[in-house]
Amino acid sequence: MRASLPTLPALLEHIGYRARNRFSLFQIAIILIAGGAHAVSMAWPFPFLFTQGQPVWWLQLLALTLLVGQLDGSRSWKRSAWLGGLFATAMLCATFWWLFISMHEYGGLATPLTVLAIVLLAVFLALYYAAASGLFVVLAPVRGASRALVFAALWLLAELARVKLFTGFPWGEGGYAHVDGWARPLAAWVGVHGLSFIAAFVAAWLAISLRAPRTRWLTVLGIVVLSVAVARLPVSNGGQLEDSPAPSAALSVTLLQGNIPQAEKFQSGTGVATALRWYGEQLRNAKTALVVAPETALPLLPQQLPDGYWQALQLRFATGQQAALIGVPLGSFEAGYANSVVGLKPEQPVQNEPYRYDKHHLVPFGEFVPSGFRWFINMMSIPLGDFNRGAVGQASFNWKGQRLAPNICYEDLFGEELGTRFSDAALAPTIFVNVSNIGWFGNTVAIDQHLQISRMRALEFDRPMIRATNTGATVIIDHRGQVTHSLPRYTRGVLVGDVEGRSGITPYAWWVARYGLGPLWGLGLALLGLALVARRR
Repeated sequence: MRASLPTLPALLEHIGYRARNRFSLFQIAIILIAGGAHAVSMAWPFPFLFTQGQPVWWLQLLALTLLVGQLDGSRSWKRSAWLGGLFATAMLCATFWWLFISMHEYGGLATPLTVLAIVLLAVFLALYYAAASGLFVVLAPVRGASRALVFAALWLLAELARVKLFTGFPWGEGGYAHVDGWARPLAAWVGVHGLSFIAAFVAAWLAISLRAPRTRWLTVLGIVVLSVAVARLPVSNGGQLEDSPAPSAALSVTLLQGNIPQAEKFQSGTGVATALRWYGEQLRNAKTALVVAPETALPLLPQQLPDGYWQALQLRFATGQQAALIGVPLGSFEAGYANSVVGLKPEQPVQNEPYRYDKHHLVPFGEFVPSGFRWFINMMSIPLGDFNRGAVGQASFNWKGQRLAPNICYEDLFGEELGTRFSDAALAPTIFVNVSNIGWFGNTVAIDQHLQISRMRALEFDRPMIRATNTGATVIIDHRGQVTHSLPRYTRGVLVGDVEGRSGITPYAWWVARYGLGPLWGLGLALLGLALVARRR
């Protein structure tokens, strides 16, 4: 008997079953493109289509919507884990590819080893998202907003794991794409991690609803209405828990950008000599109430500086109406070294120890050597690679009625650590001061990504952020997260402007100062617990 031909519906069902259980080139392409789109949504790297260097919030939502659309059609947790891991690996490689410049061009690591190291780092961090994607299939309810809520909880936990585990490296988190988006008013309530949760929920809800024809357009309309309502919330003062008095008199500041080539920065005959001469001149000639020099602007220990150099700087600011914050390494061979900021001002006698801030959150491999990786550091030639760690919540630098809170390089990536200074409103910072040297990563999108990070901190805490960097972005950011003054990147220059300090405590500042990221961990785990209970019933 001759076998009958399958009907068209049966054939389509067979093809659909195979597609749901096997990877196709088309599906892999979707996942890789979506991961790359998520990366560039934080800061658009290209000189076309959108404004270069600016976030594209809807692209981040689209990327997650595409991911959830693929996960939602999967029946295997293993398959979902692979898809989530592939998405995250592409996302992370496209986010911090510029590590190649620091490790290869400046560190001297061979090209194949550098590429391998970056990919392995991305793969390792992607394991968090792979676990979240696999658990989504296991725990999520069958349909509706509750299914989207479980995905958002899992995505939040993956982001938090990137913040906390193994010293943390949450660079490129999805919430930063919304620093200019419709959800930005919520930053003062929930912080960047809360924005990541909200974005993941909206994207998942949209992806799941598009698969349900009866409720498809109703859900889309609901999301649009919700987005418009949130976007109309006030960005500043709407979330103050305490009365915020009128800002004190604006502080005039001078921010220095030396643009010392990274390849020469620690060379005695070139970069060191240029830095000492140029920064010394600018510190002497500044006319504003405060002058700020970037991270390791003076690339030598004070005792290694030319005779009389450090003493002359101290005398320069020992009298008058001006103060300075200067990035300089401190320490000794016996006591160890710290990446520090020194504050000089008239109220501080020269014979006493000046104000000092030591960097707390050190960069792995660049500023400290993780256990078991000394062999990897020995393969590169990176100076000043092993620092002592400062304490969390160090005192602010008080000047002209302002409490200036320094943070060094990527410390402003960790808002929960900056938030420890807000437990007492009377001592809370009025202005953040970031000093950085992104020259390690060339003239790349890393500069723009770091700028969006600083802008998010301004939104979360309702505080201005001033940034003095070696190569960019040297800017003044107001308490609304908007850049009011800036210098062109990769130029040597001086930025002069006024900044208004702020007081009052935002909801985010209040709870993160007391509980850290505990409430967000609790939210994610509680939602998963409810999903597990519902699943068993």
